[in-house]
Amino acid sequence: MVGCTAPSHIYPSLSLIRELVDRGHRVTYVVGQPLTGLVAPTGAEPIAHPSILPQGDTAWPEDPATAMRVFLDEAIAVLPRLTAHYDADRPDLVLYDIGGLAGPLLGARYGVPAVQLSPTMVAWTGYEQDMADFFTALAASPTGRDYYATFDAWLAANGIHEDARTFVTFPKQVLSLIPRVMQPYADRVPDAVRFVGPCLDPDRLTEPGWAPPTDGRPVLLVSFGTAYNDQLPVYRACLDGIADSPWQVVLAIGDKVDPADLGPLPGNVEVHRRVPQLVVLAHAAAFVTHAGMGGCTEALWFGVPTVAIPQAVDQFGNAQQLVEAGVGRLLPAEEVSAETLRAAVDAVADDALVRGRLTEIRSEVRANGGTGRAADAVEEFLTER
Repeated sequence: MVGCTAPSHIYPSLSLIRELVDRGHRVTYVVGQPLTGLVAPTGAEPIAHPSILPQGDTAWPEDPATAMRVFLDEAIAVLPRLTAHYDADRPDLVLYDIGGLAGPLLGARYGVPAVQLSPTMVAWTGYEQDMADFFTALAASPTGRDYYATFDAWLAANGIHEDARTFVTFPKQVLSLIPRVMQPYADRVPDAVRFVGPCLDPDRLTEPGWAPPTDGRPVLLVSFGTAYNDQLPVYRACLDGIADSPWQVVLAIGDKVDPADLGPLPGNVEVHRRVPQLVVLAHAAAFVTHAGMGGCTEALWFGVPTVAIPQAVDQFGNAQQLVEAGVGRLLPAEEVSAETLRAAVDAVADDALVRGRLTEIRSEVRANGGTGRAADAVEEFLTER
């Protein structure tokens, strides 16, 4: 497995990796040194490398091509280390994250299947046309031209004579780790993509660190993940809007906000640096989220309605998918106040149509098969080889 050194990219694959190890496969997991601790408990052997991907509070470049170039530069730097390792220990199959760009090059080098594990949406037929404004601007920018020229040259140097745009946009084999309902234009996704759905780690379902209220209050989880949790104004709006309400508010603030800056806490609010999210969602009646794909899929797994306050990258599209599916509300960050937040939370929690739609989607998501189906698919690829 060639991973990407970002927690939101690693968590979706861990249950599958553990399952493959439990089935008797010998698995190595390529990941940047800072995050080897996430991988080791699966039983896979971490293959660590230095990483240049921003970690923690380090900001990503705002220019899209420059941000994309970070992943490419990491792959270019890592590939020689990987070939030195795997030339002497040739794999039978390569799995790789969407950010693990060295993965398909290893598959080509060793003549084995390379299967992408996608923790987010994939491209669909007509994707380039539908996204023409973005790609035209990207190709016209100096950083974009440099990105594609560097990518093309890197592929050619490794014996792959394919346009980088096609190479990165339409992988030959993909396991999608998201529910189909979160995939734009799902009916136009190529046959190379298999939707196996979320692969939730069973250990996370019983993770300690939180217990539901004993008085039967409905639980509201407020969390903006690991990278976008510098949200003091949102947290204060939550405290002001939901103080002394029927809700038991579980506020997960991360490491960027000082709890003291929140001021006095109402009796129905509990503040944590982090919580076992799956455990909380199993009891939650609503979820305020930045709409990262991981949180979205977990909410659908448990049938929890969402209020999405997207911050960056794919979160705006994810929020829109939730709205179109009839299971959530979009609240733009600039419109957040105590009143709007409370109104949005109450609206999704009290809506019978939302509850009905969530019941349907929860069944669909769980029917995807998750970890077991994903592991079966990997073994099918091995058999076909």
